[in-house]
Amino acid sequence: MLQQFWFLLLLALSILVCLVLMPPSTDQSSGYQYKPFIMWTPGDHVNDSTQNEVTYGYHPDQPLPFSHKLHAGDRDIPCQFCHSSASKSTVAGIPTVETCMGCHNYVNTDAEPIKQLKESFDKKKPIEWTRVHNLPHYVRFSHQVHLRARDSKGELLLGKTADEVCMACHGPVKEMTTASQYAPLQMGWCVDCHNRIREPATESKAAVPFAPVNCNVCHY
Repeated sequence: MLQQFWFLLLLALSILVCLVLMPPSTDQSSGYQYKPFIMWTPGDHVNDSTQNEVTYGYHPDQPLPFSHKLHAGDRDIPCQFCHSSASKSTVAGIPTVETCMGCHNYVNTDAEPIKQLKESFDKKKPIEWTRVHNLPHYVRFSHQVHLRARDSKGELLLGKTADEVCMACHGPVKEMTTASQYAPLQMGWCVDCHNRIREPATESKAAVPFAPVNCNVCHY
């Protein structure tokens, strides 16, 4: 009986050591990085916890070296020229090969990445980009709501222009090559923004948040 006890104890300790030493794994289809459960701490989806180690700064390789710095920065192309669903849908949308070829039928056609793009266009195959920003399935986020949010004077809440609104969450995209994750996108980070952006106080009324923080705003 004693031998059986020590055997089970040794087995449990061995499993625990394996879990601690097990490295995070990455879902190749979504780019989401998973941790062994032993590495998670209370509040991983709520505040700035150990989850930041695997989400903040996430910068996956992409099938084509698309440069946001060149297109959005140097050429000053608006975000919504490519991500055209952002102001009218929950998702921002990824540009189709046809959208890219609208310019690259004529621009820089001899560059190797453009030749690959043209090949995909001719074969009617989409580019299989690796997803960068990926919220948990129980979180609902709408690009449309955030891009259209305005104060009582009718001015955008999160920036002076639509592109500045995008950068409030996505960071200095105009300085990036392929996209990387700029913000942790955890619950505490989002709630802090909802609480911070307020209707200014007046003589008769205290400052109040523009955005609600009740649970069913994001979890429904």
